[in-house]
Amino acid sequence: MPLSAQIYIQALQMQAHPEGGFFKESYRSTHLIDVSGAPDNTPVLRSVCTAIYFLLEKDNFSAFHRIKSDEMWHFYAGQALEVLELRATGELIRTLLGPDILRGHVHQYVVRADTWFASRVVDGGAFSLVGCTVAPGFDFADFCLAERNALLETYPRHGEIIQALTR
Repeated sequence: MPLSAQIYIQALQMQAHPEGGFFKESYRSTHLIDVSGAPDNTPVLRSVCTAIYFLLEKDNFSAFHRIKSDEMWHFYAGQALEVLELRATGELIRTLLGPDILRGHVHQYVVRADTWFASRVVDGGAFSLVGCTVAPGFDFADFCLAERNALLETYPRHGEIIQALTR
């Protein structure tokens, strides 16, 4: 019998994520790295690496956001997750993170640092359970949730997807 989204949420002790969906941090390196690069040499320390479980259900989405680190996504269970990126070139990239490599799904995918991206369960799917590994490690100080009007101004030809995946 396949497991439901609610079983995963409860078993993994997941909590609501500000961008949408549910998450549970599963790893945070105790090794720290200075990511500041500031001219005044003020250190900004981050874990070398962090990892979370992330779950989205069909009637929800992960809103456009960006972080200051690379984020590797890993597929675990459920149906495919569509990851959408808005590149600095104006290009919209769609990647299917899922179980069926014969239908173009990938099991791992990297969203590069400072890229606007969002995600949602593919049409007809109930939920997607994925993992996200971030290096240097994730910190909410490095998280920026997109403002709809600012994205629309920067990427006007992708208005429909921006309207759908911003809050």
